[in-house]
Amino acid sequence: MYGRKACQLVKETATGEKGQIKPFNDDMFNQVIQECCSHHLELQSLFRNMQEEGLDIQTTRNADFYGALIHHLSLTRNKRCLMAYMYNRAEVIRSLRWKLGRVLPEEISKKLSSSEKEYLKGYSASLDAYMNDINLDLTVDMVPPKDPYIQVRVLDDIGEVVLTDCSANLARYSMHFLKRTDAEPYISQGLMEELVS
Repeated sequence: MYGRKACQLVKETATGEKGQIKPFNDDMFNQVIQECCSHHLELQSLFRNMQEEGLDIQTTRNADFYGALIHHLSLTRNKRCLMAYMYNRAEVIRSLRWKLGRVLPEEISKKLSSSEKEYLKGYSASLDAYMNDINLDLTVDMVPPKDPYIQVRVLDDIGEVVLTDCSANLARYSMHFLKRTDAEPYISQGLMEELVS
């Protein structure tokens, strides 16, 4: 049945956990593209048959016309499903960029296709350029903080770093009282955690 594989791709994104990304389904995606190519070839063949018979494609309503209509509608439906699949994945990638920063963790990055990695790279570059132009980091403090300083525990040895108002040795399991803007990048990378009292 036409369009079943494309429908499965859309269902895959719909059944996934919100905000999470599944591995790119190369196999199914390529099968849908092959189905689109076969619909396109069939469509051309049916139009060629009608032209060889000297029939007007606009007004003739025969078996070739209705066959071409079915292939055309199947082709457009498959394209819409492919676009929905890619668009939903792109939305999740943009969301992850805002939450996790420019570099995604390896377990997420390996789920992306090469074109999605290029998209993330381009999106990050555009976002970084915009933030540099306005001289403001928009990825920090998505929710306005009550206090500009937070208490954090370092989860992995980071070493000596220079912060906005001082330098600190961020050794594993050490606790610090840092500016939220200094701590946010490390928290989003999973290198430290905020201690909530």
